[in-house]
Amino acid sequence: MRKAAVICLLALVACTGKAPEGPLPVIPAPQEVSLDGTLSRASLEKVVTSIDHALPEEGYLLEVDKRSIRLVGGSEAGLYYGMQTLLQEKENGGLRCGTITDWPRYSWRGFMLDEARHFSGKERVKMILDQMARLKLNRFHWHLTDAQGWRIQIEGWPLLTEVGAVGTHSDPYAPAAYYTQKDIREIVAYAAERHIVVVPEIDMPGHAAAANRSYPAFNGGGSPTQPDFTFNPGKEETYAYLTSILREVAALFPGPWLHIGGDEVNYGSEAWVSSPEVKALMRREKLSGLKEVEGYFLHRMADSVKVLGKTLIGWDDVMDVGLGEEGALIDWWRHDRPDKLKRAMAQGYTTILCPRKPLYFDFVQHDDHKVGRKWDGFCPMEDVYAFPDAWYEGWGLTEKDMAPVLGIQANLWSELTHNTHRVDFMVFPRLYALAESAWTLPQNKDYGSFRRRLEDAYRLLDAMGIYYYDCRAPQHHPEPEGPSIIERKPQDWKD
Repeated sequence: MRKAAVICLLALVACTGKAPEGPLPVIPAPQEVSLDGTLSRASLEKVVTSIDHALPEEGYLLEVDKRSIRLVGGSEAGLYYGMQTLLQEKENGGLRCGTITDWPRYSWRGFMLDEARHFSGKERVKMILDQMARLKLNRFHWHLTDAQGWRIQIEGWPLLTEVGAVGTHSDPYAPAAYYTQKDIREIVAYAAERHIVVVPEIDMPGHAAAANRSYPAFNGGGSPTQPDFTFNPGKEETYAYLTSILREVAALFPGPWLHIGGDEVNYGSEAWVSSPEVKALMRREKLSGLKEVEGYFLHRMADSVKVLGKTLIGWDDVMDVGLGEEGALIDWWRHDRPDKLKRAMAQGYTTILCPRKPLYFDFVQHDDHKVGRKWDGFCPMEDVYAFPDAWYEGWGLTEKDMAPVLGIQANLWSELTHNTHRVDFMVFPRLYALAESAWTLPQNKDYGSFRRRLEDAYRLLDAMGIYYYDCRAPQHHPEPEGPSIIERKPQDWKD
């Protein structure tokens, strides 16, 4: 890494011209900056990179003067982030002399992509990872399974992709689309080179219809609006089945975390009332209701995750069954339930903030937009940038209360992102605002400065052919049309 960094630094300086004046053209904004003059190729005599563990782990120190460049990282990741700062400077004019001392506000700086409703594909994922790396985002949450599709190859259970990967939210008959295990390894390695940890999500016990189309023996039923929604918690075979799936998943993803969802189980758990297996489970384990059945299932699967050597992550619903007390990470997503967040903070649950407002990127960005979600408002870039500090008072919390927060994450659910233009339009440039909120301390944030620095980002996005939302001139990239929803029921796969 350090040899590559020196080569890259030399290449940067070779391309250096007169640096622009004004704010350092970097997103996210560094914590401490002192600038004085411009570095030129002719005067450079020395380039030095090193690791100093006394620095924050992901932090770095960058010193540039007329004769030398010195980059020190708190780790290889810190060194990499210092390089991203230099790259952005180079792309936007040239290198400035001075000192930058920088480190992240949060250790978890994440983005989630849902591929179950609509499939993005390997090259698109790599593009997103490249943008995340540029912006010093370090967690890629990959939502790979849901009711509409199963997108990860499991060698022990081939029908999960032969059958479960058929269809999308727009078209239940779309050809099977999924990632082979070779694809997964390639993407995980690609992310690791950019100091991004990939966090897989295999949703359970709800959101399981695609899996249940594939292997109906483990189907726990659903509701009239959410048929085949759950796995069957009353069959012992279900736990062996799911554990074997998680074993393959765990082997593909070397990171420490495994996400099992655990959300919205009540959408389909009414089917458990009449299930003979669930009734027998309730008698045997002395469970008094469906919520206790849900808890039994989740605790069983939490044990499996632990045996596999991973730390479990679940949506905030899992707090209702006590998983947070056992060391699970909590994704707080229900913005309309601040009581859940207050409970998580009071009880010290390690928590990732990803509330629908303002961090669901499937919500519209402007009141004029026609495709996307709203919930008593929407999610403009300004709100993403102001998160989380502007929300403390409304939550009834203070910054001191937020000590258990590990970081923040934006989520893109893909019901209405049916093609690349719609994905780009919903993600960019809000991803830039997310990055600054996740990295930069609140006292160092300035939205006016951010908007000026975003001008450089627009030029890069144009050069890459990314179809972003241009809040300066909406006619530049008009809102893409939404998907044509096909009002047909999926065919009966059992036939």
